[in-house]
Amino acid sequence: MRFSVLVLFLTCFFLPGYSQSQTLQRPAARWIKADQDIRTAITRYDVPGASIMVIEHGRIVWTHAYGKRDIQHNLAVQMDTHFEIGSITKQFTAVSILQLRDAGKLKLDDPLSVYLPDAPHAKEVTLRNLLTHTSGLHDYLDGPPAEIDRLAALPISYHDLLSRVAAMPLDFPPGSQWSYSNTGYLLLGKVIEVVSGEPYRDYIQQRILNPLGMRNTFTTADESHLPNMAIGYRHENGVQAIAPFIDPSWGSSAGFLISTPEDLSRWDAALHGGKVVSPASYREMTTAFMTTKNGSADYGFGLFVDSMYGQPRVGHTGGAQGFTAADEYFPEQDTRIIALTNSGDKTPEAGETLTNIVFADLYPSIAANALKPATEENSLVTQAAGAAFRELQTGANYMHFSSRLKDKFAHGSGEKFKTSLSPYGPASAAIFRHTRLEGGYQWYDYLILFGPGVSIPFSVRMDQDGVVAGFSIG
Repeated sequence: MRFSVLVLFLTCFFLPGYSQSQTLQRPAARWIKADQDIRTAITRYDVPGASIMVIEHGRIVWTHAYGKRDIQHNLAVQMDTHFEIGSITKQFTAVSILQLRDAGKLKLDDPLSVYLPDAPHAKEVTLRNLLTHTSGLHDYLDGPPAEIDRLAALPISYHDLLSRVAAMPLDFPPGSQWSYSNTGYLLLGKVIEVVSGEPYRDYIQQRILNPLGMRNTFTTADESHLPNMAIGYRHENGVQAIAPFIDPSWGSSAGFLISTPEDLSRWDAALHGGKVVSPASYREMTTAFMTTKNGSADYGFGLFVDSMYGQPRVGHTGGAQGFTAADEYFPEQDTRIIALTNSGDKTPEAGETLTNIVFADLYPSIAANALKPATEENSLVTQAAGAAFRELQTGANYMHFSSRLKDKFAHGSGEKFKTSLSPYGPASAAIFRHTRLEGGYQWYDYLILFGPGVSIPFSVRMDQDGVVAGFSIG
């Protein structure tokens, strides 16, 4: 599929709420390289369409639209095309909770039972646990993909959604570990309604969207009325198809917003600039929660607080049936990259892939240094690790694995790894990161590369015969 450049603005303009510091003027070759690498990824992973925005030092310095928002009708993506943004919605939910906290209407360390006494495990988990995905509540969206597709096409009540997990025990003691759970943000949406006395949708409209002039942010319930709405796609058995419909009741405060890059840039500027919550509250949002068992959760309130290419990164991705999105801020470079796509494939997620590509092409020396192999590399282990990963992707022979693991692969797990890893395509390199001792074993940590913007952490431990006796992915 050929993709034409629809919009390319190399002039800069200020966003309200961002500081007006001087924008770094980049050589045109950097933008050309970014465009080429984006096109390569879009073609490799068969992404129908995307819109991308780059903001440096408070100025929009680059916008670019690619591909089709509607393949059947040959309609091109434009910069004002609407995309579902999935879990980026969680930032809006977190801000709403902080607004109510700052108004003295709730406390983050209150048990959930103060506001929702009948919720599952309400006396055990706090609002802070829900905000940081450390509650231990099971995710109501867990289940066989085909079953979720079938169920999610139909409206469902809040109580019926909760009933999917209400009888389940907590996955771990609250605060001890981190596990992403949409259930927490569904419950936070209900807390907002109880405390404010308003429906969640009305609250964010009146307290966030209207004051910030976000006229192009809606919910999935509005899609049929929007003339420039993208159609969502995903691959089924290797063939691109229109993604299944998901009823708005399944996303709600966990992920039912749709938007454009420009509207998200308004949101980001206001959030970063203290216009929707105080600077102190924003610092809370962007501070990673520390679990009692595993240390940093790499997650604050509605935002991941992690790193990419060795650089601090604050942001979130969003995934829906037919869409993936990413809105990522790199504080040391004062650079924000927003990518919205109508590809629902998760291996890899197109939104994050595109933001990674743009960052690497804007800061090539940083990216190159981050991908240098560590000095104590064992070449034989690296070769075995690379070969073992290829075998997981292809489901072939597993000659680089121990007999114990071969047996597990033969009884079903092999096909699962093949299904999840094969869409990435052939790896371009296995980059050695370091060794570590864990559980009495020496582990070798690698980063498997698949071309611009796409990588997977892969760790192995070897047995005395030089084959993989244990491994972890991600």
